[in-house]
This record gives sequence, structure tokens and C-alpha cells, in this order.
Amino acid sequence: MASSSSSSSTLIKYHVFLSFRGEDTRLNFTTHLLQALKDEGLDVFFDEEKLERGDQLSQALSRAIAVSNISIIVLSADYASSKSCLVELSDIMDRYSVGQQIVLPIFYHVNPSDVENIDGSFKKSFDEHLG
Repeated sequence: MASSSSSSSTLIKYHVFLSFRGEDTRLNFTTHLLQALKDEGLDVFFDEEKLERGDQLSQALSRAIAVSNISIIVLSADYASSKSCLVELSDIMDRYSVGQQIVLPIFYHVNPSDVENIDGSFKKSFDEHLG
């Protein structure tokens, strides 16, 4: 399956890139979401399954984002405290802003307005990361 932009074509390898804070959601919500997506026949990039030893993590994640059609971002209370999550989010939003990716946010035990306004528990995690 290929996706084209005005300047070039990019081969789409994954239907979905799953972005999440492992400590918050890996063993519960994210695992169930991953299985449900796979049960529907979707090829999902999930860092634990797709990264090979020796790969530079951020480069591998950026490549996976670039070859995914949709990104599902599981925004949890501690998502913003992870530098790698924020790098992923930046890469995803760069592709979204030029129409190269669909983004589906999931607000997992966090208020959507807290994420939008960087407030509440999301602000606490964001501040801890910056501070």
C-alpha cells in the first residue's frame, strides 16, 4: 500500500503506529488495544515487538512513524514526562501538519483539556520533564 504526497511517494509499512508511555499503560490498556487492532487484521508498530537490538531507538521510532498511516497516541498522566514520548509526538505532529498521517488521541485517565492546556496531572509530568 502506498501513500503519496505532492512531492514524493512514501511506502506505508504499518497501518498503525502506537505511541504510549510504557510504565503507565503497557501491561493493561495498551496491550488490549494492540490485540484488538491485530484481531482486525491491522499491522501495528508496537515498540516492544518491532524494534531489534542494536537499532538506535529514536531513529527506529522516527522511521516507523514515517511509514505508518495512522498514529494512535495513548496520552496518560506520565506521557509528557518521557523524552522519547515527546520526540515521538513531535514527529507524529510534523507528519500530521502536512497531511501525511492521521492522528487518533486516546486520553487514558487524563482530562483532554489538561492535555490541550498543559494543566493538571499532565502539566505535572510535563514540568518534571522540563525541570
